[in-house]
Amino acid sequence: MPAKYSIHTTPAAPRFRPVGKLGVVDWREDCAGCHNCVKRSCVYGFYRDEADTLRDERGYLDYIYQCKGCLSCIQNCTKGILTRVENPEYRQLGDQYYTPDIVLATWFQADTGRIPVSGSGYGGPFSGPGFDSMWTDMSEIVRPTRDGIHGREYISTSVDIGRKLKQLAFQDGRLSVTPPPLVELPLPVIFDCIPAHWQRGPVLAAVAQAAAELGTMAVVENNAAGLLAEYGRVIPLVSDVAAAGSQGICRAPLVMIRDCADVLAMQARLKEQNPDRLVMIRLEASPTAKDRVMDLAHGGAEVIHLVFDRHGRESLAACPHPSPLPEGEGTAHPHLSPLPTKLRSVPGEGTGRPRHVRDVMRDIHRALVKDGSRDEITLVASGGIAQAEHMAKAIICGADLVAVDVPLLLALECRLCGECERGEPCPIALEEAEAGYAVHRIQNLIGAWHQQLIEVLGAMGIREVRRLRGETGRAMFFEDLERDSFGRLFGRRKDCVI
Repeated sequence: MPAKYSIHTTPAAPRFRPVGKLGVVDWREDCAGCHNCVKRSCVYGFYRDEADTLRDERGYLDYIYQCKGCLSCIQNCTKGILTRVENPEYRQLGDQYYTPDIVLATWFQADTGRIPVSGSGYGGPFSGPGFDSMWTDMSEIVRPTRDGIHGREYISTSVDIGRKLKQLAFQDGRLSVTPPPLVELPLPVIFDCIPAHWQRGPVLAAVAQAAAELGTMAVVENNAAGLLAEYGRVIPLVSDVAAAGSQGICRAPLVMIRDCADVLAMQARLKEQNPDRLVMIRLEASPTAKDRVMDLAHGGAEVIHLVFDRHGRESLAACPHPSPLPEGEGTAHPHLSPLPTKLRSVPGEGTGRPRHVRDVMRDIHRALVKDGSRDEITLVASGGIAQAEHMAKAIICGADLVAVDVPLLLALECRLCGECERGEPCPIALEEAEAGYAVHRIQNLIGAWHQQLIEVLGAMGIREVRRLRGETGRAMFFEDLERDSFGRLFGRRKDCVI
């Protein structure tokens, strides 16, 4: 049995004070000046030495909004003069998909490398668009043998990239067929291309270095040869065969090309250059993605990387007749693409609304299984993978592994404000971050994700993440439950809101 894979994490303090969610307003005109003020008994110590702290503070309101929300001071104040309020700046973080709670949780994981746990319980919706309408089966969590992150049993998070043989053939006790090349990763996550407006300072090199230290890989388009030579764990995104055969890239174990009319011919020429190299085809997710994946699988494709937009939706440009969004359903940030709150939950019933990665991957996985070619191709999904639970859910829906980009930037304290996309100065001066700091925080984030994946697998009673692929019996889907429970009474939804 191979050595157990683990990610060592240590605290990495942020360069800027995180935007807090809650604050406590003190109406001092009614204060009785109690010598045992309840604010001094704050379990987190934020108000214990308030006067001394404020003496050196440059932003008083910034300090106020570091409250953790235990509410002990508000409940115990004898005069009732303390009030909990929500930070208005907190509500401006992220967008409708990368919500402020997700941004804050990602910051916490990058800070500490630990799983974010709220003592006040889960306060979010129990159903919503995309992954929020999907619940994992955690029935094994009540068994005393469940492992989780405590290390009593071995839970493998390794995945393979590449084609697998349909069957093994032996002659005289020896394998008579040559297995195709495979690349094994210790966890089902790779790092996707970082958008150009975020490629500031040490960001690109830090992502490549973090991928190397974690044992995974990073997709790189700019300066791929240099980063490949320095860190090794790089997947060059090339535009043509000549670029893939250039000095410094020809020995890369994986190379990525964009889908085009003659992409399989390009793959064949790339395999001629280096038979041991895997070729990944980058395909933009669209309503015709299933048919395209089937064609590529029959043509000999090894790995297909399905790219969804930042919110995990099919390409709006590829939709045949996109429906206009109802008023008020766009994002609060004009520089981001609008996010509809109503998503089509039943694949193939074209309303013109883009489907979520959840439904597209289920559709493609089922088609490949029915065709008998599922193990001959590796599916990578990217876009909309905002949390560790999304990684597990995407694999349940049929992906072999996922690719992430935005969470890596959130780990570096990005607020998704959009100013860099508009060419304005970055409010957190991302270009001035130190490379070691960036690598450290990315490692912490992926370490926390890895622990959560192990927790999910242990709670499901699954000891290998490969077995999780397409295991939809280990999940519950809101629309299925609703149909089974209320369909006979109320009929079918005209437009499913999840």
